[in-house]
Amino acid sequence: MRIDKFLWSIRFYKTRTISTEEIKKNRVSIGESVVKSSKEVKEGDVIKIRKNQIDYKIKVIQIPKSRLGAKLVPLYIKDVTDKEQYELLKMRKMSQDYYRNRGEGRPTKKDRRDMDDYVENDVAADFTYWDDFFGETGDDSESENEN
Repeated sequence: MRIDKFLWSIRFYKTRTISTEEIKKNRVSIGESVVKSSKEVKEGDVIKIRKNQIDYKIKVIQIPKSRLGAKLVPLYIKDVTDKEQYELLKMRKMSQDYYRNRGEGRPTKKDRRDMDDYVENDVAADFTYWDDFFGETGDDSESENEN
């Protein structure tokens, strides 16, 4: 089976076109050599795939006849990816900002609620702060006029 069809059939890529494009970008190799889409996959091959900034390694156990259901994939491949690669992926996901960058479109409903809560709480705090800071403003201005 061709490698592009194999990667699609084991559900590593969503479409065969995406699989072919990734192979053209030299992100897929068998052993140490970069392959073309037409490369035939054999049982026992170790395929190295660069996806999401980590290097996956899978060992071919059997060649499927067609696209598999997700539960059947472990019967055809074995994941031999280093645990360090998965730890890198986990760290990258944790370090990414959950929210969008400032200035990128309208606020989400959650952002809007957070802003409203902040403004409501902040306004109440501001009035008490200003009253304490300036004291009784009416009495001070009258006493200055009397002098």
